[in-house]
Amino acid sequence: MKVKLITRSEDDFTRERSQDLQKVFRNLDPSLHPQERAHEYVRALNAVKLEKVFAKPFIGALSGHMDGVSCLAKNPRHLNSLVSASLDGDIRLWDVAYKRTVRQFPGHKGAVRGLAVSRDGEHLVSCGDDCVVRLWQIPGSFVGEATGEDVDVPLATYQGKNAFRTVDHHWNSSIFVTGGSQVDVWDHNRSEPTNSFTWGADSIVSVRFNPSETDVFATTASDRSIALYDLRMGTPLRKLIMQTRTNMVSWNPREAFNFTSANEDGNCYSYDMRKLNRATCIHMDHVSAVMDVDFSPTGREFVTGSYDRTIRIFPYNGGHSKEVYHTKRMQRVFAVKFSGDGSYLMSGSDDTNIRLWKGKASEQLGVLLPREKQKHAYLSAVKERYKHLPEISRIDRYRHLPKPVYKATKVRHASDDAERKRASRKRAHSAPGSIPHTPARKKRIVAELE
Repeated sequence: MKVKLITRSEDDFTRERSQDLQKVFRNLDPSLHPQERAHEYVRALNAVKLEKVFAKPFIGALSGHMDGVSCLAKNPRHLNSLVSASLDGDIRLWDVAYKRTVRQFPGHKGAVRGLAVSRDGEHLVSCGDDCVVRLWQIPGSFVGEATGEDVDVPLATYQGKNAFRTVDHHWNSSIFVTGGSQVDVWDHNRSEPTNSFTWGADSIVSVRFNPSETDVFATTASDRSIALYDLRMGTPLRKLIMQTRTNMVSWNPREAFNFTSANEDGNCYSYDMRKLNRATCIHMDHVSAVMDVDFSPTGREFVTGSYDRTIRIFPYNGGHSKEVYHTKRMQRVFAVKFSGDGSYLMSGSDDTNIRLWKGKASEQLGVLLPREKQKHAYLSAVKERYKHLPEISRIDRYRHLPKPVYKATKVRHASDDAERKRASRKRAHSAPGSIPHTPARKKRIVAELE
């Protein structure tokens, strides 16, 4: 006699981490779900609303500086490492995970204007108003070592003739570039600049090396110019003069030829270094001067800090910000940085604080269970599918603004509308072709020099 046994694994019919909840098997035949679109729309609407409820981007603050934070630098080798400098000459190395000072680097008598960390994460370069550039050693492993009382001495000191405004380190070698009255190229092992560049600028405001084309760097100056240089050549490459001054420039880490500049007029302008006759995109929304800009490691978004006391996150090809961060006590923002993994932001402001923010305002922190990950992925897909519908689009676009920023935004929009109407009426009542239409992406450019 033959006996057939029916056997089955209990794991195939129960959910993970549970032995009492039955797994739900769903038939995906569309004919069995006539109300699927209506159900998904309600889920997308509720998900967008809950995003606003749980949008709490502020994580914490690093306190210790006694004056306004002027600049920040991140360590490429350590995600939890951050270097900051203030206007009283204090430089601190922070352990971001524990929110404490690990090292202090005293030595500057005036305000520190620039910080840069080498690619290997071992050396720090600082410069300031005291006409001195200092080279420091960064400890390799510092978790749990120090209590904020350890003080380091510089490895080398480089004396200049004028105050330095900015510094940046080469990505592959022991070379760094400073900006002040001119552009100077330095080597770790030499006390004098190996090369210097001048091109009619009163003073250099910022300098940034290209992370892909490592011998190319860009500078901005007080004569409203953006200039490109190549270490392999003895002369500058190209120069762009705008209507207002550019405070900072940041290269896209995934697109070697593109960079974004932070301007005094409250806008950011993205350019292709091969075609500087027009901007590829204008990023608007700030109502005061943009002081700093930094790209995410993915190259898909960047963060800006402004004099209007807000921080905004822009898509790399979008004209308007997708997030705006602010607090009641935060003052003018001088420096912003993305973390090495792109999940967090750091900002330094005039109120002596360094603040930590989420990269995504409503992101859930901590370890997620598999079912939680599946839920977040499903809701993201549903929101992406129905994002064009009016109610979902309206809720998703809304951002709460401080009252001064909100009022200044309305005034700025009214001024832009009036200027646009004035130009169109003047063109309509003039001879054809006498008043050409200049695109907005070309309007801010005064001249291009080679």
